[in-house]
This record gives sequence, structure tokens and C-alpha cells, in this order.
Amino acid sequence: MKSQSKPFGRKIVDAAHSEMKRAILGDRTPNLFVLHYDLTQWAVRTVILIPHFAFALSAIECRKPLAPTARRAGWIGCNILLEKIPPDARIVLVDTGKLRSPSSVRAAYRRLRPLEKLAVEKRGWTLDVLNVIRSVGTNEFSLADIYAHSDVLARLHPKNAHVRDKIRQQLQVLRDLGLIEFLGGGSYRMR
Repeated sequence: MKSQSKPFGRKIVDAAHSEMKRAILGDRTPNLFVLHYDLTQWAVRTVILIPHFAFALSAIECRKPLAPTARRAGWIGCNILLEKIPPDARIVLVDTGKLRSPSSVRAAYRRLRPLEKLAVEKRGWTLDVLNVIRSVGTNEFSLADIYAHSDVLARLHPKNAHVRDKIRQQLQVLRDLGLIEFLGGGSYRMR
């Protein structure tokens, strides 16, 4: 759990970068609960669940090493980049102080859970493509809409020289997982 009295921004300060990277690659990342509270009113404002299988390497960034004068000089932490985690994987339990219904929370989790079955090596790409789909901002989108983000995906996965092929493959994976629907003619719809 990460909690604070001010609303969360784009980043959450986390532990050692090497350990978080090892946890993601070893499929040992814990579920993360993000809690925003109001101290003056002793109230919970927001609680978000990020399931353990929703973390990709692209969702963490390395922080600068601690200064030579620091007690743990050279130690390198990481930040969790919330914007790199697909909105589907940021499951809201409490929103502006109001508890979401248990059935809607369970439905959101069940919808995303098929991602857990993917091998860790594949899951990163799938999550990154899902995040790109969500950034398009509409329920219906085209292959061309996703291709327009090829440069972003290429930066996230610099070892892959066939980004467009990988996009098509990941759209099929997302379709097979039931997260998107293929409409034909290069068109898709979020489910």
C-alpha cells in the first residue's frame, strides 16, 4: 500500500529499482493499493487497486542514485508511473469518498484477470498496447490509430525491430482475452 494526504500525481515513489524490476520479471509483484486520505476530516478520499499482473517494466522508472554523502550512498530507487498502467488496470474502490459497489469492482477485476495467464515476457507488450488503445480516447479505434503510436511503443521496446507486426499480434492477444472485439477491416472496439 502507498498512501498520502495529497492526491497522487503521475508518479508514486517506490523501493529499489533492481528489486522492482526483478519482481516484475519474476512475476512476483504484489497487488498495490493506492490510498489518498484527508487528515483534517479523517476520511478516505480515493483507493485504487493495481493488480499484481498489471505491472510492466515500462511502468517503472529509475531514480537518480543517492548522493555520496547519503547514508545509503549510490542506492537507486524507482518510481511507479501511473500513466503507464492502463486505466483498466487502475481499479477504483473508493472515489471522492464514495465506496464503489463490490460487484462493479469484482467485474472490473474479472475483466482484466485474463492478463494474468500471459507469460511475463508477453504481458509487458500487451499492457503497453492496451495503454495505447486507451490513449486514443474512443471505444472504437482502427489499426491506423494504434500504428500512429508506433514510435512510443518502439521507445518502450527498443530491442523489437518489428513494432507494427507486434502491434497486430498484441491486438489479437487482446481480442482472444476478450478485452477488445475485432469488427473487420482494421477496426476494433473495446469491450
